[in-house]
Amino acid sequence: MVVLLVILLFASIRYRLRDLPLERDEGEYAYAGQLILQGVPPYQLAYNMKLPGTYVAYAAMIALFGESPAGLHIGLIFVNAISIVLVFLITRKLFDPLAANVAAAAFGLFTIRPQLFGLAGHATHFVVLAALASILLLLKSRETHRTGLLFAAGLCAGIAFLMKQPGIFFVLFGIVYIASLHRRSSSAQPPLLRGLFAFSAGSILPYAFTCLLLAWAGVFANFWFWTFSYARAYGSEVSFRQALHYFAARMSFLTKDAVLLWVFIVLGMAAFLWEVRLKQHAPFVLALLACSFLAVSGGFYYRAHYFILIYPALTILAGVGVSAAASLVRRASSAKLAAALPVLLFAVAFAGPLFAERRLYFQESADAACREIYGDVPFPQALGIGKFIEQHSDPRSRIAVLGSEPEIYFYAKRLSATGYLYTYPLMEDQPFAEAMQQQFIREVESQKPEIIVSVMILESWGRRPDSKDLVLRWADSYLRANYSFIGIADGGNHDIYRWGPAAASYRPRRAAVLLVFRRNP
Repeated sequence: MVVLLVILLFASIRYRLRDLPLERDEGEYAYAGQLILQGVPPYQLAYNMKLPGTYVAYAAMIALFGESPAGLHIGLIFVNAISIVLVFLITRKLFDPLAANVAAAAFGLFTIRPQLFGLAGHATHFVVLAALASILLLLKSRETHRTGLLFAAGLCAGIAFLMKQPGIFFVLFGIVYIASLHRRSSSAQPPLLRGLFAFSAGSILPYAFTCLLLAWAGVFANFWFWTFSYARAYGSEVSFRQALHYFAARMSFLTKDAVLLWVFIVLGMAAFLWEVRLKQHAPFVLALLACSFLAVSGGFYYRAHYFILIYPALTILAGVGVSAAASLVRRASSAKLAAALPVLLFAVAFAGPLFAERRLYFQESADAACREIYGDVPFPQALGIGKFIEQHSDPRSRIAVLGSEPEIYFYAKRLSATGYLYTYPLMEDQPFAEAMQQQFIREVESQKPEIIVSVMILESWGRRPDSKDLVLRWADSYLRANYSFIGIADGGNHDIYRWGPAAASYRPRRAAVLLVFRRNP
């Protein structure tokens, strides 16, 4: 009943805010999912370094719940609810019902926090879902000694990797767990090898099958370049010193309004030292924590939504902390109700972040919540521009976005003139940047898009002091020679749109606007 109430609470918040405009990552996944449903394979018209599992997940959500932000966010409700249940089941297998209920409640709370961008359907939500399924199957295999369960666990871990590359660390966790079971048991070597083979075969299968499908579709070269060659260059940009700075800054941000919850997490780690009944599971939880931290640390960027990957381990520790505290109080006090004190403290810790964000969770509109979470970004304006393009262009025509707003393609329901959904790679200090700019220019010029959206926002371009400006100089001359200005979206605390002659005479309130151009006859 506790888990059901937790699911209903967070599902109601997500449902109320289901019309939240898509942010950039969601726009990428939604557009790629849209293409898959149209028969266009990943990496043909949508280039990115992420593996395609989340694209397929979004395609499924579009098919089930509709081609809209609301439909995608309703799909995310089910993904999050299943994850909450899995955290509960895993913790209950390891510890006690109190710890399991606390872990499930804390996980639901952490994964919806605006500081994590938890209301958006990031790939990390899907990585966690598959990883938790893998972990539960590993625990079941320990009880039944069935090799088939190890294969299924490996399959789920492989799907976690296919959702996004950091999922590989949950494959590593499974291998470490199987090896540790063998070390503590008296079984002979062949069962270990058989177990490792079954798990490894399952974990390799999703990626191998994906490679075969993409090779058959004729996009394997693009897939390999983006998910291996470019991903390796991208992951080597951040120095160790910068990584420490990013991590410290992010942690201070994530503990806001949730300090007491983190106290229980620390208490859960310490409880392994004094609670005999907990010690046998300490290696499992600490190994999961270590692998989860490695997953968060991919590329050393420590972006907010990456931390969703570590919250299953941390919330299990929070459950252990509350359970251990209740046991300690029970032994130290003769009062029957004394053991309820840690539970009451957890209730206060749980209510604190909800109360701090009460206006966003329970009062603000989806549009206002988007502006509060993301600040001065063009996500609301992208929706308006996408709908305009859908209504005022040929369904067979191509469009291009000069900037990193792939959600416009999804809203417009038009094919992109280039596979570069983001301009970030073009601006980065990496060896492929100049060649990428040249390819971007060639693709746009060859497709002659009917409409081009120019995003005049620095953050959307990701321009740096050392960025090459070939594509910027080209864009200016190409638009002047071939396109006419037909619209402007001016954002901020509210949106102003002007189309046709009214756009030409409009004086924007700020420099950060989106401009719309139509190709001359």
